[in-house]
Amino acid sequence: QVQLVESGGGLVQFGGSLRLSCSASGSIFRINAMGWYRQAPGKQRELVAVIGLAGNTTYTDSVKGRFTISRDNAKKTVYLQMDSLQPEDTAVYYCYGAIETITSTRTQYWGQGTQVTVSS
Repeated sequence: QVQLVESGGGLVQFGGSLRLSCSASGSIFRINAMGWYRQAPGKQRELVAVIGLAGNTTYTDSVKGRFTISRDNAKKTVYLQMDSLQPEDTAVYYCYGAIETITSTRTQYWGQGTQVTVSS
């Protein structure tokens, strides 16, 4: 069984910063891509950032230059450093991992979500 546990969400003022963390646990053989999605009220879930096993990164346009995704493979953890936060960044943030276990091929797993609220 694989679990992804997120932490680091909260309430922050316009222009502030937050750092999200997501740690994977379980019978993991390899973690391929890891990333973050977000879902604001009344909107579809959207990709925020993704990082490959080799460290290559992709960001949605609205967060480029403000958010930084990174990972620590030894800790099976992905991070999202969010700077210059804006009210439009308010959403529930979900981490995901494309994970191979000892008994299964690559499967996408999701965290439970963490709320980020940016006040104006």
